[in-house]
Amino acid sequence: MRSFALSRLAAFAALVLFAALPARALTPEQALAIASGDNDARIAALNTAIASGDARAAVLAQALLDGAVKVQGDRVFIAGADGKGSDAASGAPAAVPDDAEDVSNNNRMRGALEAALAGARLVSSDVGVRRTAVAELAKSSLDESQLALVEKALAAETDPALKGGLERMRATILVASSDRTKRLAAVAELANSSRSAVASLLQERLADGGESDAEVRAALQQALAAVRGRLAWGERLAVVFTGISLGSVLLLVALGLAITYGLMGVINMAHGELMMIGAYTTYVVQNVFRSVWPGAFDAYVIAAIPAAFLVSAGVGALLERGVIRFLYGRPLETLLATWGISLVLQQAVRSLFGAQNVAVENPSWLSGGVEVMSNVVLPFNRIAIIAFAAIVLGGVAFLIARTRFGLFIRGVTQNRRMASCVGVDTRRIDLLAFSFGAGIAGLGGVALSQIGNVGPDLGQSYIVDSFLVVVVGGVGQLAGTVVAGLGLGVLNKLLEGVAGAVLAKIAVLVLIVVFIQKKPSGLFALRGRSAEA
Repeated sequence: MRSFALSRLAAFAALVLFAALPARALTPEQALAIASGDNDARIAALNTAIASGDARAAVLAQALLDGAVKVQGDRVFIAGADGKGSDAASGAPAAVPDDAEDVSNNNRMRGALEAALAGARLVSSDVGVRRTAVAELAKSSLDESQLALVEKALAAETDPALKGGLERMRATILVASSDRTKRLAAVAELANSSRSAVASLLQERLADGGESDAEVRAALQQALAAVRGRLAWGERLAVVFTGISLGSVLLLVALGLAITYGLMGVINMAHGELMMIGAYTTYVVQNVFRSVWPGAFDAYVIAAIPAAFLVSAGVGALLERGVIRFLYGRPLETLLATWGISLVLQQAVRSLFGAQNVAVENPSWLSGGVEVMSNVVLPFNRIAIIAFAAIVLGGVAFLIARTRFGLFIRGVTQNRRMASCVGVDTRRIDLLAFSFGAGIAGLGGVALSQIGNVGPDLGQSYIVDSFLVVVVGGVGQLAGTVVAGLGLGVLNKLLEGVAGAVLAKIAVLVLIVVFIQKKPSGLFALRGRSAEA
């Protein structure tokens, strides 16, 4: 009984959808043709009725999908609750005869019914309904029986994007037309597309003798080459964007390292774990918002940024005061000590949060992406990381170039002894600079938490690459760090497409070794005098 009620409700919804269309009566002969006979004839009759704008055709199509249609002789009925029903053609109340036979639909017919109802929604006044209908109809098996419906929707459509989709749909139907002239016109229209589905369609027409006319085959080949050319450019764009995204992550990780390594010459192997701490801080802030302020969950990332910076900076301060300050000028001991500290921090995180990765959820405004081309979707979270890296870089550059603290950092970096002679507390600057670099690593952890799971080994994946960025860019040089980070990110992704991930890493490492042999001071050598020289 409930299913009958739902069927009538769906049919009523379809009737309302077409209420504004010019009314055309569905004849009993049309209703019978839609409900009985072979599938080809039924589908043709259905599409003709739907294209005419007949509201009863949509009601009948929905009832067929719901299994509520019965046939007796040359009459078609839509069954309702408690045995009550209506005439499928006129909609008038009518008792369903006991000997009426159920109408069965195979998968092909159900697909045609769904496509017809989707096509019917193409003329809705709601642009959202039309957009959904275009997407659904594009996924179905289009043929010439739906041409009238598509052309009617195309004539009434005002939205440019939907109009383009309908034009591609029309061309997709016509490319298989029996009329050679129509096929040529459709191929010429499809040649302007940049969608992978169009390339597949053109390839299908060329394969297995789908097209016998020589001129049309030549046009198909030219169109396929044109579409594939645009798709290739889309793939290149996707690779470059992914490389810039990776480079932005490397930049965030390497910025703090560029400051600490350039200022103090400390090879901090625990820098990746400071980034990991920032990522876990983001995870904690997320959980706090979820349990305490669920309504403001989307704002948790904003709150996590200062929290991650402060927590990572605090751990960095403890690390500098407790260990590193006693090892200045002893690079091997510093390397071994910080490597041991990285293991301690990893184990501490495992004890607190477990050995398994933890999931950090993207807020709604970082979910999804923007479609640039049919095969290129730029995720919002990666776009946000690129923008975030640019903001952090701008802030660091301003602090280094325009503030008193930055002046002290530059002075100590260029000539520690002279800076000490003019009254700069170099030990204090070391502490502040190391903490600041650790805080920036924490910001990198916030960014990384938005594109993958957070785990105890997170920092190990980036520590080597970040050192390479610093060395290639030039020790202590922000400009070099930016160029090296973005350059290595894009180069790595370009090589991955050719040689695979492992060989790409090896190739990048070999290129860096060769580069350092030729230019040991990096892209941007540090200028200044040194009393130690």
